[in-house]
Amino acid sequence: MPQRLADIPAHVGLGLLGGCVAWLVCMAPALVRPDGPERVAAARALDAAARLLRAAPGQEARARHDAAAAANAAWHTLAHVPARTPGRAAARAALERFVARAESALAAGPGHAEEAARLVRWARDLRHGRTPPMPAPSPAEAGELAGLAVERARGSRHLLRALRPGSPVIPIGARVAVGAALAGWCSAALGVGRPYWAVVTAAAVFQANLSLTWQRALQRVLANLVGLLVFTAALPLTRTGQVALVLTALAFQFGAEALISRNYWLGTVCVTPMALLVVEFAGAQPAGRLIADRWLDTCVGAVIGLLGCFLITDRRAGHRIDDLVDRVVLADATARAVLGTTWGMDPRDLAAARDRLVASLVELRAAVDAVNGEWWRQPLPEERIASAEREGHRTLAQVALRLSAPISTALAS
Repeated sequence: MPQRLADIPAHVGLGLLGGCVAWLVCMAPALVRPDGPERVAAARALDAAARLLRAAPGQEARARHDAAAAANAAWHTLAHVPARTPGRAAARAALERFVARAESALAAGPGHAEEAARLVRWARDLRHGRTPPMPAPSPAEAGELAGLAVERARGSRHLLRALRPGSPVIPIGARVAVGAALAGWCSAALGVGRPYWAVVTAAAVFQANLSLTWQRALQRVLANLVGLLVFTAALPLTRTGQVALVLTALAFQFGAEALISRNYWLGTVCVTPMALLVVEFAGAQPAGRLIADRWLDTCVGAVIGLLGCFLITDRRAGHRIDDLVDRVVLADATARAVLGTTWGMDPRDLAAARDRLVASLVELRAAVDAVNGEWWRQPLPEERIASAEREGHRTLAQVALRLSAPISTALAS
């Protein structure tokens, strides 16, 4: 942090320059694979559909939820893909057909191993930048895809709803704000030289509920301990010269970026020595003091984070579950009403009803999972939740059957 007023412009300039470098690094793959994110989203939808087709008895309900959620996420990703050129528009249309095909698994259910293998093969091709050939869509499916752009664009309006009074985001935001501030103050009161480490730890351990936060805090503490041992072993090498210091920090940076999204524990093992080596860039520091500060800040941040989750609760979660169940029932009834239209049924209306039902089901399941991980867990209407989810997924299967070519036709083709 700048210590004098005259230092502020230079520090702000360095911060902006670092942000520009980070942006360039993150956007560099667009030069090679500009359609990478949407291909990954479509591939995830295909993989989730394949898992549903291969689901064992007793696992079908969860597999249906995962398949519907993955398809919903893929639709939202494709909605933000610009189609400024005919080539981009054709590429997006092809990916939309793959996502629509993945949704057909909702109509089939488990027991179609051959189709599952085909979906997995398509997903692998999409991830590697290839677009495999697939059968032409049915007329109803083509009508649905033609109306997607108008319907999906409305999703951005939901952002402000997350900040309304009573939103589940509010308690999480309060936990982060209060917990991070208390962690920093406690670390400063203990005389630690770098209290921002405690702030970062407290913010990092916060999850959707206390159970997940406890798991993340435990992973963070143990991973930091192992990371401190790695730092101690690497320190003699880094002090042989500036080049060795830079290369070692870059190696840990690469390990952190490669592992953090796959395994938080292993990623944090790399983050800890990297953070300590960054401090060394300003000059050699006493190793014992660095290790002690990092360990103390990690413990303080983890404890304060857990305390914040324990004290700041979302007492409206039970009422929110009731509202979400009602929303699922209403969306299900709307979709059934559109399905019951025998003459002049517009595929776009059915697709819009399907979207609302999928979004309601995903939100309900996420809210139930979050409440089940809290220590103050309120009694939930388990029978209503199970009934709403069962009927909702049954309706989704009927919608997918109406909009897409049946699986039997796909297998025959």
